[in-house]
Amino acid sequence: MTEQTNSFKPSLGLFDATMVVAGSMIGSGIFIVSADITRNVGSAGWLIAVWLITGFMTLTAALSYGELSAMFPKAGGQYVYLKEAFNPLAGFLYGWSFFAVIQTATIAAVGVAFSKFAAYLIPALSEKNIIADLGFVTISAAQIVSIILIIFLTYINTKGIQGGKLIQRVFTSAKLLALFGLIIFGFFLVKQSFWAQNWETGLKAMQLEKDATGSFIANGNWFAIGGTALIGAISAAMAGSIFSSDAWNNVTFIAGEIKNPKRNIGLSLMLGTLMVTVIYVCANLMYLNVLPLNSIVNAENDRVAVVAANGIFGDAGTYVIAILIMVSTFGCNNGLILAGARVYNTMAKDGLFFKKAADLNKNAVPEFALWAQCIMASLLCLSGTYGKLLDMISFVVVLFYALTIAGIFKLRKDRPDAERPYKAFGYPVLPVIYIILALVFCVFLIKMSPLYAGIGLGIVLAGIPIYFIAIANKK
Repeated sequence: MTEQTNSFKPSLGLFDATMVVAGSMIGSGIFIVSADITRNVGSAGWLIAVWLITGFMTLTAALSYGELSAMFPKAGGQYVYLKEAFNPLAGFLYGWSFFAVIQTATIAAVGVAFSKFAAYLIPALSEKNIIADLGFVTISAAQIVSIILIIFLTYINTKGIQGGKLIQRVFTSAKLLALFGLIIFGFFLVKQSFWAQNWETGLKAMQLEKDATGSFIANGNWFAIGGTALIGAISAAMAGSIFSSDAWNNVTFIAGEIKNPKRNIGLSLMLGTLMVTVIYVCANLMYLNVLPLNSIVNAENDRVAVVAANGIFGDAGTYVIAILIMVSTFGCNNGLILAGARVYNTMAKDGLFFKKAADLNKNAVPEFALWAQCIMASLLCLSGTYGKLLDMISFVVVLFYALTIAGIFKLRKDRPDAERPYKAFGYPVLPVIYIILALVFCVFLIKMSPLYAGIGLGIVLAGIPIYFIAIANKK
C-alpha cells in the first residue's frame, strides 16, 4: 500500500519561486510569434508596442496578484482567489477551464514545439513523419515525442518537489543566460544591421496579407477607420504575445510549498515578470536589428529566431536555436506540470474534482492529479495546431485574469479589515486599466478570431452544468 501524507512541505525559496515564474513564461512563443504579430500590425514600432502593452498588462496583473497571494497563501492560487472573492462557481469555472484548456493545452503546445525543434537535430522526429493515420486524426512523430516528454516530466514530478525544483533551476537559468547571449550577439556579431531600415516604418500600422505570388503586402491603413481596425489588429497580434507571456501565475498554485509565501510569492511575481518582459522586448529589438521586416514576416513556419540566428551564426544558427528552444520548452513544461496539479488537488479537497486528486503520495505531491493532467495534455497533443491554441488559450486566460483582478475590488469592499501584508501596486488605477485593456482584447479577439475565441468561451460555459452535477454528487 502506498504511504500518503496530507500536507505539502514548504521547500522552495524566493529564487526557486522566481525560476517558476520566469521558467513557466518562457517557452517557445518568443521564438515564433513575432512573425504573426508583424503581419497583423505591419511596422517595427507597432511590433515593439504590442510587446510593451503585453508587458505592462503582465506586470500590472502580477503586482495585483501579490495582494491576493498574501491574503490567501495556500495551494490553488487563482482558483482560491476567485472562490474567495466571488463564489465557489467562479472558482470552479476557472479550475474546469484550467484543466480543459488553459494549463493542459499550454503543456501540449509547448510539448509540440519541443518536438518540432528537436526535428532540426533528428529529422525523423518531424511532424511530417506520420506514424499512424486513423482517419479522424493523424499521429506524427512530433506528437509522439511531445507526449513522451509530458509523461517523463510528470513521472519526475511524482517523485517529489526536489526533482522538479532542480530541473526548474537548471533549465531556467540556462535559457535566461542563452537568451541574454543571443540578444547581445544579435547586436554585436551580425554582419549587416537592418535597424535604420526597419524603423523607417515607425508607427505606420498596416496589415500584411499574402498576394497572388505568396508575398506579404500592405493592405489598408488601420488609422483610416477611426482606429477601430487598429485595435482589432493589435488584439489579434496580442494573442501570440499574451500566450508567450502567460503562466506567470503558476507560482501561486504552489503556495503550500513556498517558504514565507506571504512575502515570496508577490516578490517572485514582480521579479520574474519584470525580467521576462525586458528579455522579450530586447529579443524583438534584436530581431529588428538582424532581419529586415520582410524576413520577419516571411520566416518559414514563423520561426523568426531561426532566421535571426542564421544571420548571426551562419548555418550553425539553426542548431543553436533548436537546442535553445528545446532547453526552453523542456524547462517551461516542467514548471507548468509541477504547478498545475496543485490546482486540481485543491479542487478535489472541495469535492469538485476526482476524489483521489485530493491525496498526496509519500513524496508529498498530488500524484493522481499529475497523471490526470498528463492524460489530458497528451490527448490535446493529438489535436489542433499551434495558432489555433493561441487564440483559444489567450481569450480564456485574459478573461479570468480580468475577473480575478476585479476580485480585489470586491474583497476590499467585503473584507475591509482582512490582513493584507501587501497591497496591489497602483490601486485602483492600474487594476482598472488592466481590466479595461483585458476586456477590449477579449471583445476584439472574438471579432478577429470568432471560431477559436468562441470555442474557448464555450469551454468555460460548459463548466456550469458540470459544477451543479459535481455539487449534486457531493451532497
